[in-house]
Amino acid sequence: MIGLLLTWIAGFEGMPIPYSPKLDDGITVLLLCCFFMSAYVLSRSRKFLVQLVKDFLLNRERTSIFAATTATDMRYMLLLILQTCVLASVCTFNYFVDVRPELGEHVSPYVLLGGYLVLALLYLFWKWVTYSFLGWIFFDASRTGLWMESYSTLLYYLGFTLFPFALFLVYFDLSLQATVIIGLFLVFFTKILMLYKWIKLFCGNLYGILLLILYFCALEIIPCFIMYRGVLQLNDYLIINF
Repeated sequence: MIGLLLTWIAGFEGMPIPYSPKLDDGITVLLLCCFFMSAYVLSRSRKFLVQLVKDFLLNRERTSIFAATTATDMRYMLLLILQTCVLASVCTFNYFVDVRPELGEHVSPYVLLGGYLVLALLYLFWKWVTYSFLGWIFFDASRTGLWMESYSTLLYYLGFTLFPFALFLVYFDLSLQATVIIGLFLVFFTKILMLYKWIKLFCGNLYGILLLILYFCALEIIPCFIMYRGVLQLNDYLIINF
């Protein structure tokens, strides 16, 4: 009787609530910062962003558009690239927390999110260096500059597209199947646009197109699998060491 009374007074041990990104104030603040950043850049450089889309689709033969831009515009564009990396990291973070719940239990969410962000920035830096190096070897500076502008345009608008996707992913509990389908669609659509621009800029005949597709697979498809494998290795390392 005394034991039962003591148990009643002490209460029962509660079940721990599993980690959820939608309950994390840090994730909310990060998404709000991305929203205000997008709104600010759109209010200041809307005409410039529209011109970038026109140049991408019409494939105008011209020198670098950045030669006519101000330093302020360049800072805005760098902010958009950073936003793309941050939102891609948030989407990756939410996916792996759902797939591997032990990540949320053993690893600080900010350490995990920061690791994904560092990988995204390193991947982007590697792509930038690779494109510049191959352009310096095989193509003229003008054509390489056109491609770098087109690639940057895709990154800017990918950030705008990832924002609503990240919101639905975090706050509306999208199913794992829907998350994978939408994510793969965004990746596939982006790669198709990149291949379209490659063909417009660098190919003039059928043989060149076939050769370019091989280079495209080597530079765009295989690195995606390597990046995914790197994220898996990072997850295992963090679980073991934290």
